Amino acid sequence: MKQHIVGIIMNGVTGRMGTNQHLYRSIAEIIRQGGVQLSPGETILPDPILVGRDENKLRKLCAATGLTRMTTDVDSALSDPRYSIYFDAQTTGRRAEAVRKAIAAGKHIYCEKPIAVSTEIAMELYHSCQSAGLKNGVVQDKLWLPGLIKLKRLIQQGFFGQILSVRGEFGYWVFEGDTIAAQRPSWNYRKEDDGGIISDMLCHWRYVLDNLFGKVQAVSCIGATHIPQRVDENGKSYRCTADDAAYATFELEGGIIAHFNSSWTVRVRRDDLLTIQVDGTKGSAVAGLRECYPQAYGNTPKPVWNPDIPQTINFYDGWSKVPEQESYDNAFKAQWELFLKHVVRDDPFPWTLREGAKGVQLSEKGIESWQKRCWVDVPEL
Repeated sequence: MKQHIVGIIMNGVTGRMGTNQHLYRSIAEIIRQGGVQLSPGETILPDPILVGRDENKLRKLCAATGLTRMTTDVDSALSDPRYSIYFDAQTTGRRAEAVRKAIAAGKHIYCEKPIAVSTEIAMELYHSCQSAGLKNGVVQDKLWLPGLIKLKRLIQQGFFGQILSVRGEFGYWVFEGDTIAAQRPSWNYRKEDDGGIISDMLCHWRYVLDNLFGKVQAVSCIGATHIPQRVDENGKSYRCTADDAAYATFELEGGIIAHFNSSWTVRVRRDDLLTIQVDGTKGSAVAGLRECYPQAYGNTPKPVWNPDIPQTINFYDGWSKVPEQESYDNAFKAQWELFLKHVVRDDPFPWTLREGAKGVQLSEKGIESWQKRCWVDVPEL
């Protein structure tokens, strides 16, 4: 058995996303399964060191996963030649400086989004990696959600005919923290800490739209801070300075119109926390995180507007459920495995830091549209 041991510096894994998705459900799970199999006789085995600012949290993570290496000194990890990959899941404002150090140390780069606080810095990081000959990637996890994979298969099969429009609904009620504890960190609601749902979610919608439906060409967006005051993790009240809701419309290549509502101030009465409806000339479909429900042209009802009588059509009828035709791994783990294959044997990995920069760009253009109250073009990077 040939085994490629790949050292990974995992910085910021004490945060919610870093702990649950990247450590527990990705890297620790890959180690548990015996590595990433390249062939019957060849595997990639991650060898991580956990990095963070809180030593106690790091010790707990090591105990929970069986890992043994951890440090609060990222520079010492970067100077260690056994680690070839630097992964960053810190808050956005801390990311660029750490990635620059990792590039200077000759590490391949994989990081969470947004990859930087501005498009200019994001592109600088990408070009630095390219100049140094370093492999690089950004997490674009929603592309590996079972519901979106099923939606992609319908597109590939020509189910929709000509796609006309896409409508996304994302979000849930995040409690204010006074009587019921908030389920998101308080920095999300402070602009001075790089918070805001536009910066957070338009990065996601960029890669979903670009990869499934068509390149984003223009955006019209309005944001809002619906809840002006919240209570932080220490029970202290603070003023919300960042947007907690965004209502954005996108023009895509091919004439497709997409609209996404993103909100931490909405109560859910839909199939999932994220639903995406696609309407085409031959059919429609609604995808959630795991399921997808198409309705073909021949199953489309013919309603007539008459508010004076009870509705006679059950509009949920006529929608089928896409069966489980494939096996679906954790979305973060699936992309981690692809990046490890990219590093070890140079398999294609198109989700580079440049793609991450496109997400930052769309967030900036969305904020510009809100400020100017107009449509803003999104040029190719």
